[in-house]
Amino acid sequence: MGIIIKTPEEIKILREGGKKLATVLYKVGKMVKPGISTKDLDDYAFKLIKEMGDEPAFLNYKPAGASFAYPASICISVNNEVVHGIPKKEKILKEGDIVSLDLGLKHKNLFTDMAITVPVGEVSVASQKLMQVTERALEAGIEAAQGGNRIGDISYAVESFIRPHKYGIVEVLAGHGVGKSIHEDPYIPNFGKAHTGAKLESGMVIAIEPMINNGTKNVILDKDGWTFRTADGKNSAHFEHTILITEGEPEILTRT
Repeated sequence: MGIIIKTPEEIKILREGGKKLATVLYKVGKMVKPGISTKDLDDYAFKLIKEMGDEPAFLNYKPAGASFAYPASICISVNNEVVHGIPKKEKILKEGDIVSLDLGLKHKNLFTDMAITVPVGEVSVASQKLMQVTERALEAGIEAAQGGNRIGDISYAVESFIRPHKYGIVEVLAGHGVGKSIHEDPYIPNFGKAHTGAKLESGMVIAIEPMINNGTKNVILDKDGWTFRTADGKNSAHFEHTILITEGEPEILTRT
């Protein structure tokens, strides 16, 4: 497909969509508490999106290689689930869990993508640290996303921030371009060499999303065909923003 530079009109729509997406995701995040099911959270996300006149981007999304379309509006991954967890009525959150909420929004036919990881009640110090480091790694990646830099500068910034903490950086999943489709070029790994890869040009819209494990970097695909889990059963955290590349500082589109 190649990298798509967005027009000023498309950027305006993506700004609107990003703001709406962030509003929905933070509202869903505030609903997280012990005793609630992941299906309850999915229903709430769907309701909020529909009330705004938009569409959930992931519902019925079927990428190449998937045996069936994703059956929910929001990906909800608990503890050792890294990404793409499928919400279920019988999956009840409990005190001490950590939950990744990953949501895509289709607004006026353009897509934005965002993820946060939130605690369920009181969580362990190890889980708090994992979430904080992952969120800070996202910030480091965004800081490196200056016009004129390269994709490898983002990857290197994320990796360099995480390495001292000895966490596993998931290598088989990555950030990506977004806008006309939910996944576009370029592919943006969370590890790599500075000054390599495609040049960041004004008008590019990308999703940066560190996925960090409190143990091995290795993941396994669940028998449901969608959910990725850590290979050692340790917790994972995930944060993501859709950003616009400009001549200077990047603009975070998924902000309220």
